[in-house]
Amino acid sequence: MKFRSLRLSMALSAVIAASPMVAVPSVSIARDEGMWTFDNFPLRTVNEKYDLNLDQAWLDRVRLAAVRIQGCSASFVSPEGLILTNHHCVVGCLQELSSPETDYVKNGFVVGSREEEKKCPGQTAEVLTDIVDVTDRMLTAGMGMEGQAFAQARQAEVARIAQENCAGDPKFNCQVVDFYRGGRFALYKYRRYEDVRIAFAPEFQAAFFGGDPDNFNFPRYALDASFLRAYEDGRPVATPNHLKWNANAPAEGDPTFVVGNPGSTSRLMTISQLERVRDQQLPVTLIQASELRGRMLAYAATGEEAKRVSVDPIFGIENSFKAQYGQHQALMDPAFMAVKRREEAELRAAVEADPALKQRIGDPWTELEAIQGVARDLYLPWRQLSASAGGGSQLFGYARAIGRAAAQNAAGTLTAERKAQLEGALGAETPIYLEMEEIRLGYWLSKTREYLTVDHPQVKALLGKESPEGLADRLVAGTKLADPAFRVAALSMTPEELAAADPLVAWVMANDAAAQAVAGEWNQKVVIPTAQAAERVAQARFAVYGSNIYPDATFTLRISYGEVKGWTHRGVEVPAFTRIGGLYERHTGAEPFNAAAGFLAAEGRIDKNLVFDFSSTNDIIGGNSGSPVINARGEVIGAAFDGNIHSLGGNFGYDAALNRTVSVSTAAITESLRVVYPQPRLLRELGVRG
Repeated sequence: MKFRSLRLSMALSAVIAASPMVAVPSVSIARDEGMWTFDNFPLRTVNEKYDLNLDQAWLDRVRLAAVRIQGCSASFVSPEGLILTNHHCVVGCLQELSSPETDYVKNGFVVGSREEEKKCPGQTAEVLTDIVDVTDRMLTAGMGMEGQAFAQARQAEVARIAQENCAGDPKFNCQVVDFYRGGRFALYKYRRYEDVRIAFAPEFQAAFFGGDPDNFNFPRYALDASFLRAYEDGRPVATPNHLKWNANAPAEGDPTFVVGNPGSTSRLMTISQLERVRDQQLPVTLIQASELRGRMLAYAATGEEAKRVSVDPIFGIENSFKAQYGQHQALMDPAFMAVKRREEAELRAAVEADPALKQRIGDPWTELEAIQGVARDLYLPWRQLSASAGGGSQLFGYARAIGRAAAQNAAGTLTAERKAQLEGALGAETPIYLEMEEIRLGYWLSKTREYLTVDHPQVKALLGKESPEGLADRLVAGTKLADPAFRVAALSMTPEELAAADPLVAWVMANDAAAQAVAGEWNQKVVIPTAQAAERVAQARFAVYGSNIYPDATFTLRISYGEVKGWTHRGVEVPAFTRIGGLYERHTGAEPFNAAAGFLAAEGRIDKNLVFDFSSTNDIIGGNSGSPVINARGEVIGAAFDGNIHSLGGNFGYDAALNRTVSVSTAAITESLRVVYPQPRLLRELGVRG
């Protein structure tokens, strides 16, 4: 495998060459800021700052041990495919494997042999093997085109690049990644494993001690760690490229590196874009999430089984709500927005100062401001009828996929490959909880009626004479989509046969044309012109700053650097470490501060002085969950699972004084495997003695 270095595209190089006299404003990259790509990591800066001697070989070893799983990050930590990640990244798997009689979420997944490891439905593990610069190809594709023609040209080029490099091989995944909002493109090629099994998970209360009150806070006493294992052809995958396990806790000031897949940031957005997110998108999202949370909590209180099946959905809603609330608070902060305005003004002034650059770039900031006016008008219909249609209902998602496949099949556009992919996804054995399906579908319909009004033509088409909740109950009760065999069989039915066979599919198909029309208008009037204007903003940033800035997160592999460190806020010093003994001091016996049964039973034997969780200055965001925290020797010393409350504005910017990553230490994980949930086989595999 050859790890190719990237370069600025010829097109962008030409911009820079044509603008030699641009006065470059200072780039305000704060200390330890940045989720850097592996081809542009500031090795010299890091080595000088921390007196290290890291090199490209070190980066390559770390990269090949990093793993991307569904929605989270992870790492290989043994030569036999063992994967370290967060517990909250595997709760969905545990939920699907559980039953009323065997609750792996509540009680943990603790087995005595490798043969007892269970496959996680739908889980995958991917390792980044190659990076190829495709900027020139992507910028050329669609050049001079507008609207849908531009989007189609770009999509066609992406497909060609993927075909050339992966050729449909299911063992690989090729992804063309857009960096700097269209300023640079790269092909990321991943080695893919589709048989991923749960190997160990602690009790839920051990992993999420403190619940929502402690979430995004510190001090923390959470064992948010679990192990998966990658298999291929029925055997554990050989993983010679893995991180060495270090069972010792770090010390204050030690350099730390977080390697993972941060999901999405918006640090390169213009002021007009940030203002619409602040004034429209986040308020609507927060209001709706709070109501859905209330409905879920009310359902969870109806009985033990309702509580069991709603644990993961409620956690997801609460986690997202708190994160988005923090984002909104950051955008409401005048000082924060003043910094963003100053940075934008500096860049625009630099463009204005160079006629050649100005002629090429134009004024994309004014264009983006105009687009926000269009987006404000289209946002609610697009959100309710397209983006959030179904309210998260699995059954609704199945119905829409089947209905659209039937339409494509009737038109002769459904390929055999796509049908096979759908059959695999729809045929998977996945638990369906009908009461929660009714809650989600009814909630979405009620909010759609509220936001679009009773007289909106699509609201009338959706509801007819029924109430939102009544319609949801009728459709969920009548559908056959909870049966995987029916879902697969439905893929071979005509639209007419589907309409007669299932009421939910019939209802979704009857309303899907309007939903797709709304999505098409949003794409045509907002998404595509935004991409084109943002691309020119990105080109301006390249021309002015070069590659000394990091791109926004895109759920692709990044590495951040920092050090173990606490912080001070309003005169209060927050130390960098918590210790296991603090768990017992914080224990009250009442949720969410009730220590897990395993920890209570082990209190007399566990080392209470060991570091439990720790904070560091690393720059992370959602998607980094499960990322290995490594030291300068490339050894894993923890797993990142959270940020502190101050980091919630990290979607839009980084505050070096306050933003912190929160990680569970390998010292605590090791002690738990030794004393709380005795797992000698895993300890041996990790190379831990005794």
